[in-house]
Amino acid sequence: MPSDSTTELSLVRDIVRILDEKKAIDLRVLRVSEQSSITDYLVLATGTSEPHLRALRVELEKVLDAQKARIAGMDTGEPGSGWTVVDAYQVMIHLFTREKRDEYRLENLWKDAEELSVAQVLNPDAVIAEPAKAKAKPKPKRKAMPVKSAKRPAASKRTRAPKVSKTKKKSAPKKPAPRKAKRSA
Repeated sequence: MPSDSTTELSLVRDIVRILDEKKAIDLRVLRVSEQSSITDYLVLATGTSEPHLRALRVELEKVLDAQKARIAGMDTGEPGSGWTVVDAYQVMIHLFTREKRDEYRLENLWKDAEELSVAQVLNPDAVIAEPAKAKAKPKPKRKAMPVKSAKRPAASKRTRAPKVSKTKKKSAPKKPAPRKAKRSA
């Protein structure tokens, strides 16, 4: 049985291959496993137009289906948004138009991530070493917070509103509005 990292790399390789074959521009692969707790790889690609982005997304879906990869979500945004995100758990793919890629510059947000060359990813004989795992400090255990009851807590004397008497004062009956006299013609 292949390890999770082998399966992830196989998925990344297939994604990069299909995006490269379908003429995606400025294809980048970032290993963010050390920086992110939600994904291990980011694949960034640029399409030449909105129809090209849709074609890239369709081909990407075919690859994910063929690999039986689970998809956590897909956001194509508004029509003409210029950005499509596909979250396949350990691999997150961002497809942009040139304008949106320049606007958001995700590469700059992940400067400390390891970039894998497309040639390296596409080469089936290439061994892509996993980053050395730093010895993680154990997270401190959090104490469970007490569950509060559904009842509203009693207010302190300072915040309590003054009591209102339950007896209603009788108000004077309303007088009917005076009638206007009709003029006879």
